[in-house]
This record gives sequence, C-alpha cells and structure tokens, in this order.
Amino acid sequence: MFFYRAIRNKFTQWLIHEPPPIGVLPYDFSRLKYELRPGDVIIIEGRSRVSTIIRTITQSPWTHAALYIGRLIDFEDEELQNTLKQHINVTKDNTRLIIEGMMDQGNVLSPLSLYRHHHIRICRPIGITPSDMNLVIKYAIKAIGQPYSMRHLLDLTRFVLPWSILPRRWGSSLFRTSTGEPESGICSSLIAEAFASVQFPILPFIKSDPEEGFEVFQRNPHLYAPKDFDYSPYFEIIKYPLFNPDEPLPYYRRLPWTKSGMIHQDHGVFSGPEETDKKHR
Repeated sequence: MFFYRAIRNKFTQWLIHEPPPIGVLPYDFSRLKYELRPGDVIIIEGRSRVSTIIRTITQSPWTHAALYIGRLIDFEDEELQNTLKQHINVTKDNTRLIIEGMMDQGNVLSPLSLYRHHHIRICRPIGITPSDMNLVIKYAIKAIGQPYSMRHLLDLTRFVLPWSILPRRWGSSLFRTSTGEPESGICSSLIAEAFASVQFPILPFIKSDPEEGFEVFQRNPHLYAPKDFDYSPYFEIIKYPLFNPDEPLPYYRRLPWTKSGMIHQDHGVFSGPEETDKKHR
C-alpha cells in the first residue's frame, strides 16, 4: 500500500508540475483582481502536463476552474469566517480567496495570487440574486476537504500511456461516466454542483414541452469542463487586456508594435517576414 501511494504521488506531481510562463501574460492581473466579485468563476489556462491533456480532450485553452468567494473581511457570518481560517493560513483578512479542486489535494481554499502568472478570465453569472449567490458560496465552502476523483486520475494515467500496450477497448471508456457520457475533472463539477443547488443554469438540456413550450433539465455536474463557463450564455465574460481599450481611441495605434518585422509563430518561435513569405508560396 505504501509503495502504491508513493507511485501515485510521484505520478500526480509529474502531471501537475507547472513550468514557468513564457513571455508576458496578455492580461492585467492588477485590474482584474480589483474588479472580481464573490461568486465569479475563474477559468485558467494551465501549463502542466495534465493541462495539456485536458486541452486536448476539451479542445479549449481553459484547463482549470475555480470559484472566487471574496475576502475573509467580506464574510459577516463569524462561523463561516472561522471555517475558512481552518483551511488556509493567511496573515491578512483582505487576501482574495478561491475554492478549487486540485488533483493532489482535493477541494481546497487557495489565494487568488496563486494564479498571478497564469492567463485567467472572469465568468460572471448573469442576474443571480445576492441571496442565491451566498448559497452557492456556502455550498462550495462546505465541500472543502472532499477528495479528488480517483477515477479521473486513473483515466489520466491511461491517457498518457502508449496505446500499443493497452487493450483497444480501454480507449472507449476514458473520461466517461457509467452511463457512457463524458466526464470532466472535479474542479468544474464542484462549481457546477454549487450553482445547481440554487437551480442556476450553466449549459442545461432544453426539451420542447406541449404545455410549457419547453422544459429545462440540469446536466450531470460531472459532465462540465472549464470551457463550459466560457460557452454558457448565462455567464458574462469579462476580460482585462494588458492594454486598456477604455483609453482614448484608437488605443491600438499606440501599442508598442515591434519595428523588427519579426513574426511570432507560437511555441516561442520567431521568424522574419522573408521566411513567412516562403511558407505561403
């Protein structure tokens, strides 16, 4: 059992290891953090191996999701304050906090600053009442400490192993529930469950109904991926680009565009205009 745990922990750490960022991030973290509201969903573009797998599966750059719950000083309920203090060691009561599902820790309370060097985006639930928003946050707080889905970890293991040594039938059940539907990680399912607790929609199934016109069904929370909060018409997408578009127009004319003529080809590769022309001939 000890040997199994050691191997599992090594593999988990290998999957979640985050290399340092390359270049300058395309958004303004300082502006974003001051505009966050409790209940906003943060979607994150990860750089780890598991992020690469999730990106491949979901065909989206957004590989992780977290729920912003505010600061300790924002909570008037002393019981909730004390519960949060048990799960995180912060020296300041104005530290901005998120709840997230982590592969190596389960559902945890983390400082927002943990993702200061990641590309992140705000997804804000449209029209939700303050009372329901409080219930969503309380639901997520009660889930702190729950473990990560080991089924999902096993699927990730099978995904990275060479297919030549695995039975072909294994591929058909990867990242799927017992019903055969796709399954996502716990980071998204926790948030989906919290919003479902107050019947707030994310991407519900809508069926025509002869009497009501249509009928709305909640989707299984395990079917959600981080990208679904981006796609959902019930969440407002809020971006804070590195260059503030609210400045006097045309702001893009004043950007510090390079005079070298070099073109970025992704993956840290630059090329000159001559090389680019050759490729398109």
